[in-house]
Amino acid sequence: MRIKLTVSGIVQSVGFRPFIYRTAVKHGLAGYVRNRGNAGVEVLIEGNTQSIEQFIVAMTAEKPPLAWVDRIKKIELQGNNQYSNFTILESTQETETSASTIPPDITVCNQCLTELRNPNDPRHDYFFITCTDCGPRFTIIEHLPYDRENTTMREFPLCSFCQQEYKNSANRRFHAQTVACPICGPEACLTTNKGDPVQISDPVREAGKLLSAGKILAIKGYGGFHIATSTMFEEPLLRLRETKHRREKPFAVMARSLEAIEGFSEICAKEREMLASPQRPIVLLSKNADYDLSSLVAPNLYNIGVMLPYTALHHMLFDQVDDAAFVMTSANPSNQPIVKDNDEALKILGGTADYFLFHNREIAYRCDDSVMRVHGNRLVFLRRSRGYAPVPIRLKYRAKHCVVGLGGELNNTICVLNGDRAYISQHIGNVENIETKNFLQETIAHLQRLTTTHAEAVACDLHPKFTTTLLAREIAEAEGLPLVQVQHHYAHATALMTEYGLDDIVAATCDGHGYGLGGEAWGGEILYTVYGTAGFRRLAHLEAQPLLGGDLASRYPLRIAAGMLKKAGVNAEEWLTKNSRHLPHGRIEAKLIADQLAADKGTVETTSCGRVLDAVAAVLGVCFERNYEGEPAMKLESVALAGRDVLGLKPAVRDGILDTTKLIGTVYDGLSRRVAIADLAHSAHAYIAKGLAELAIQNATAQGTKNVGLTGGAACNQLLVQYMSNAIEDAGLRFYVHTTIPAGDGGISFGQVVAASFSEY
Repeated sequence: MRIKLTVSGIVQSVGFRPFIYRTAVKHGLAGYVRNRGNAGVEVLIEGNTQSIEQFIVAMTAEKPPLAWVDRIKKIELQGNNQYSNFTILESTQETETSASTIPPDITVCNQCLTELRNPNDPRHDYFFITCTDCGPRFTIIEHLPYDRENTTMREFPLCSFCQQEYKNSANRRFHAQTVACPICGPEACLTTNKGDPVQISDPVREAGKLLSAGKILAIKGYGGFHIATSTMFEEPLLRLRETKHRREKPFAVMARSLEAIEGFSEICAKEREMLASPQRPIVLLSKNADYDLSSLVAPNLYNIGVMLPYTALHHMLFDQVDDAAFVMTSANPSNQPIVKDNDEALKILGGTADYFLFHNREIAYRCDDSVMRVHGNRLVFLRRSRGYAPVPIRLKYRAKHCVVGLGGELNNTICVLNGDRAYISQHIGNVENIETKNFLQETIAHLQRLTTTHAEAVACDLHPKFTTTLLAREIAEAEGLPLVQVQHHYAHATALMTEYGLDDIVAATCDGHGYGLGGEAWGGEILYTVYGTAGFRRLAHLEAQPLLGGDLASRYPLRIAAGMLKKAGVNAEEWLTKNSRHLPHGRIEAKLIADQLAADKGTVETTSCGRVLDAVAAVLGVCFERNYEGEPAMKLESVALAGRDVLGLKPAVRDGILDTTKLIGTVYDGLSRRVAIADLAHSAHAYIAKGLAELAIQNATAQGTKNVGLTGGAACNQLLVQYMSNAIEDAGLRFYVHTTIPAGDGGISFGQVVAASFSEY
């Protein structure tokens, strides 16, 4: 019997060919296995029927840990057997549209770590130790199929020892494309910030000592550079904040172990599981009573972003120091992509870092760390990148068209929809400059190559001035493709509906800003959408509030707070004057704002949930200026988690609108009654969540659906999710929130491509 199998999924770069070879030999089969140019694998097997059937079962039941078998296409061949044994053939460039892709970068495995620590092992103390089960994948590949010559490892020819392991079918490095050792592989070196080499036999551990002593280092990893320093000394942290223009934005830290994390953070079983997973994301953890890291690491927040080492180099940094953790934050200038090249790093980071820890393997494609948090048993993606991208999201239905979505302007990702697979890219960032735009364009081309997708349409946001919108228009015109503009909150709602394979959903879509159908500033919407049908219905929303100064109001929450307070009957001018020191131009600016409010004309309004939370933060004195995305709301949540709902304020809902003026007036009044700030902050969250839930329940009942969800950046807020979930489930409805894609704008591109696929071109 002769059978040809075409296997799709994640089957290249995960030891799948060696696995197929060993399984075929075990079952006494002849034939071959080879990679295809579409990231799939082709297998031809010859033998008796029973052995072939057992082989096919084993392909999925016993596959390598990182492999994902999506489909097996089976063709029975005619003619006589042609092979006397089983071999691994050279890869073919043959390609076709498929659901295969390259796996993400994942953490160094325990077997490699054991070898790293073994003085008798040839790879003892080798910072780039990897095997078929671990290491970089997505960030090293330039072209398909996944063979060494198509990766940045081609610059490192194998020595005789590595070659022997590479060819040994019994070795776990059999056909491992990243195999290397100190003789033939990448090398690490330590330099000054001028690029002068530091003559030292152990540059990695010396770098750890420098970090422990309070020096700032730029450290090259799998997908780009990190900026690292001690978590204990204020001087380097202050210097780092000044040079990176991050006055209060929290720094992530890398801890040496789970036990070390327990010394400064609370950690539940789910968080422990995520931290130790092969993906090794940054996980937001609550600081514990013993927290002893510098207050400058995560200022005025109850939580801190923590990750565990995910390369051998990271583990080695801790070997000769006592530090529980180091600051480990992405090395990039403000609103620019993470730095990935050595020369670029010296040029851009030379004024920030004291030393550089380099290696000489090029990074093909940059990739930031993923960021997550846990709400009860739910996983929440704040950023889906290293460890997850570009693993596809599977759709319930097969899309009619292949679509490329360019996402929004902030926290950007792109998405490629091919059949019933949606491939979300790594984190790209805020598309506000030429460097990030170039990165975006590179990612569009690269992700289409890796997924063998030929776009039939281009999707983007509705906002006419977004860089992504303008770029989408350029691409559509240049390639003669339809352009589909998808309203921001509709994309959020569609993403949530599609993630769960729902037929319809009433979605509370809440964030900072989205361009409305008439150009309005939306951000607190109740939408209804049906899967497979283009468009949506806006059923309800938060009360529109004055957005004094437009974008300035999102930077300085005093502005929107003043407008809301005036509507609530408070003397806004007096309040502004009292707090004018928190405005860039003090009393002069406060007077101008008050005059604009008094004139009551020429003021843009917004229904944004994010801006309401910002206003509450300003009224309570929690945050007066946004220095990073979501800062006022994040700090308000931090304060609120220590409080309780003492106000018990009943949501004021009328004609599909939730009154937020009542909320701000009550919070302001609570201050005069000396109600605890934490309790007022908590009560504000409870009011908004209960009000959104009431609107959602009313409209779900009217539409005849049981499906209700929360999406947008506000769905990352623990209290909003908790209160909405309780209210909606108590009403006998099903509550949904994102768990596999980002709730914020990192998930917009996914919603765009699905919504665009519903359109007729």
